[in-house]
Amino acid sequence: MQSYPLHSLKEGSWFKLICGASYQHLPVVRSLAVAYSLAGADCIDVAADLAVIAAAQEGITAAKKQLKCENLPDNSPWLMVSVNDGEDPHFRKAKFDATQCPIDCSQPCVKVCPAEAIDLNQGGVLDSLCYGCGRCEPICPQSLITTNSYISCLSEVIPLIKSLGVDAIEIHTQVGHYDDFKRVWRDISPIIGQLKLLAISCTDAPNVIEYLRSLYALISPLSCPLIWQTDGRSMSGDIGRGTTHAAISFAHKVLQAQLPGYIQLAGGTNNYTVSKLKQANMLGKPNGAGKPNLVSGLAYGSYARAILTPTIAQLETALQLNQVKSIKNQPMNQLNLKLEQNRELLEQAVNTAKELVSQIKTANS
Repeated sequence: MQSYPLHSLKEGSWFKLICGASYQHLPVVRSLAVAYSLAGADCIDVAADLAVIAAAQEGITAAKKQLKCENLPDNSPWLMVSVNDGEDPHFRKAKFDATQCPIDCSQPCVKVCPAEAIDLNQGGVLDSLCYGCGRCEPICPQSLITTNSYISCLSEVIPLIKSLGVDAIEIHTQVGHYDDFKRVWRDISPIIGQLKLLAISCTDAPNVIEYLRSLYALISPLSCPLIWQTDGRSMSGDIGRGTTHAAISFAHKVLQAQLPGYIQLAGGTNNYTVSKLKQANMLGKPNGAGKPNLVSGLAYGSYARAILTPTIAQLETALQLNQVKSIKNQPMNQLNLKLEQNRELLEQAVNTAKELVSQIKTANS
């Protein structure tokens, strides 16, 4: 029987949640996985980190139990991990020494940080909350903020794929990284038969189509489906409606090239993306007759997380105030912000997530 995520991909209704390649706030990752699994997401993309993968799997499992209790079909999302072949904005953390900040600083970095990852009382950037959006660096009046980039350690990632049942891998690359991509592919190719999906994420640049064609020549033939993730404007979907234009423009360019594989947008996707794709006649069943230039789905990162932030914040407050009666006698370190144990907030989170997921799910109906 064909899996639900693969069916969505073929029907042009694929929805992926991006938790963040560098995001390591475990309770929030777990809550996001619960809410978006119940809302009908097809894939959840997380950092290639043992603790983060475990948190996402816990959330997916909790959602499965919820569906079973309600006698609803189990359409669990695939779990994806992201790796990079070189320096990439998704794989970095901001840093600065808060003791160097002037006393009279207006702290614009705190105001602009979407992840609330900056706490001057705790020394600067909270590493587990920062996902590398880069908005704080140019706004610092004293130019104190820098970023630390890193490259995925595949010797650590590959065993996670084998042991934890990860379904998919996404490789982040850029034009000019062919040799680096080839190195990464050399490590991944032996386990490609264990995967349900491979995704390649790339940003727009001169000669990008030629670059993507060279990558396809390297990896083909594939034993699993391939997604080209057209990353328009990385980590910007929560900034405003205009950020979606870059994602759509890049997707259109890749569609015109008719590369083998599915096309999925990311980078600047938000509440306006589906309507803009409809206006551009870029939605529908990709395999339908006479419809070759259609996207197969969308990935949402910063926007998908931002719309659930108020609910998850309420959950944390409720737990701190010991308002979850069914678990009030447990130590706080065992609560781990379990969204499904607060019925009101669970319903609120799932309804919010469904409003976003349903846009692509109903676009072709």
